Amino acid sequence: MSHPTAPASPSPAAPLVRTHGHRRTLEFAEGSVQSEMDLRAPDRLVLAYTRAMMLFALFVPRPRHIVMVGLGGGSLVKFCHRWMPQARITVLEVRADVIALRHEFAVPEDDARLRVIHADAVEYLAASREPADVILVDGFDALSMHAPLGSARFLGACRKLLAEGGVLVLNIFSYDPAYRHVLARLTLMFADRVCWFDKVSGNNRILFAVKASPGQPLTPAARTQARVARRAGLGAGFLNRWLVRTLLWTLRRAARQQKSP
Repeated sequence: MSHPTAPASPSPAAPLVRTHGHRRTLEFAEGSVQSEMDLRAPDRLVLAYTRAMMLFALFVPRPRHIVMVGLGGGSLVKFCHRWMPQARITVLEVRADVIALRHEFAVPEDDARLRVIHADAVEYLAASREPADVILVDGFDALSMHAPLGSARFLGACRKLLAEGGVLVLNIFSYDPAYRHVLARLTLMFADRVCWFDKVSGNNRILFAVKASPGQPLTPAARTQARVARRAGLGAGFLNRWLVRTLLWTLRRAARQQKSP
C-alpha cells in the first residue's frame, strides 16, 4: 500500500506477516497493522476502514471497472472480486515484496476480471487512458498516506479517468498534517462534490469525491453526494455504521441471488 521512497532514501523495511490464531496481519513496521485477515473467512472485511470504503456502492452500485491503489493484504480486492462479479478490478501496487505476499492473504490469481500490476500509481494513472467507475486509494507507508497520492497531479489524473458520475475514494488519517490540504485540493478539483460519513472508521477519514462535469445532467452519484454532504451520512455515527453493515449484507445477498439458477 505504500510508494517507494526517493532514490537517496533507504529502502523501506520488508513487510511483516504475523499469524495469531485465526488472525493474520500485514505490518510495514512493528505494531503498525496495514491489513488484517480472518483465516476462516478470507474475504471478510475485518478492519472498519475497509468496510467504510465500500460505501462507494451507494454512489456507484454496479461498477464496471474498479481501480485500486495499494494492494496490502488484499481485503478490498477479495471482497469486490467475490461480491461484485460484474466488475473488472485493476490493482496498482508499487512494492514487489507486498505483491509477493498475495498468496499469504488468499488474494485470487489474476484472471479475466482481476489484474495486479507492479507500478507507481502516480505515473501509471497519469499515462492511462482506461476509464474507471471507481478509484479506491489506500496507499500508506508505516506512518501515513504516501504524500504524492494527495498531490494535484495524482488527483487530477484520477478525475480525468473517472467516468461521469464515477467516484474517487481516498483513505487518509484525520490527524495527518496534510489532511486539510488534501481535502481543499479535492474540493477544488471536484467542484465541491466531496463528502464523508462520520464515525465509521476511527481515525481514518474516508473521503468520497464524485465527478460531475458542468453542463452535464446530474447523475445519481452526484445526488447521493449532495445528500451525504448535508449530514455527513445519516447524521449519527451509529446510523452510519448500521448503513455500512446493511450495504455489505445487500451486496452479498445480491451476488448470491445472481449465482442462483
